[in-house]
Amino acid sequence: MVGLKIAYVPGVTPGKWLTRWNERYPQNPLTALRYDGEDILGRLGSQESDAVFVRFKTGESPKTPKIHVIPLYDEQPVVCAAKDHDLELYDEPVSLADLADQPFLDLADYPEEIGGTAMAMEVCSSGAGLLVLPLSVARLHHRKDVIHKELSDVPTTSIGIAWVAPVGDEPEDPVIAEFIGVVRGRGENSSRQASVAQKQQEEAEIARKRRQSSQSEQAKAAKKAEAKKKSAARTGRKPGAKRGGKPAGRGGKR
Repeated sequence: MVGLKIAYVPGVTPGKWLTRWNERYPQNPLTALRYDGEDILGRLGSQESDAVFVRFKTGESPKTPKIHVIPLYDEQPVVCAAKDHDLELYDEPVSLADLADQPFLDLADYPEEIGGTAMAMEVCSSGAGLLVLPLSVARLHHRKDVIHKELSDVPTTSIGIAWVAPVGDEPEDPVIAEFIGVVRGRGENSSRQASVAQKQQEEAEIARKRRQSSQSEQAKAAKKAEAKKKSAARTGRKPGAKRGGKPAGRGGKR
């Protein structure tokens, strides 16, 4: 196998998968980078990444005929506010109805060119408005002057792993399939791992050829024995009798 190039959206912590991969396949280095851009799936089309961890609204998978996506887990949404905000007085979880009279920041107004989520959190810390984020992203951009509370009644987001689907009858890339198995928690010796399945197929093929060879040898031996038996029957001799033996005399020795 060869190495892999992985990208992931902010908030994803792929360390355990990378560690597991490197422990199993140290000869196949895996490179991973956090991608803060808007279209991480575009990295698949441009072949910048072999697989990506993507975020999407729960139930709205970005899977297409050209891209495979496997959902991995859902994320908890939270609402962020400046540290001295009244949000501190609420018990968790908080509902949007409780915050109906509050201004909210729109993350779309903070593209990466002007600082992205980090900039939105800075504005939030000023008291300009509340900000809704996945819990993992809020923790990633944690600030001492910003608090967050669990939000109960907003759509959740999900994290999934995506990779390019094979074209036509092309098989899955075995290296990518192996990594997908690692991410999904399959053991090193799981029969669903691509490398294990391939090894089992190869061993089964070797065993099949051995059986065929053994059966062929047995068939040849049986055929040879049958031919020898028929030959003996035609000559009136028992199988295994020696030629040239003297016939037994009728009388005794005179």
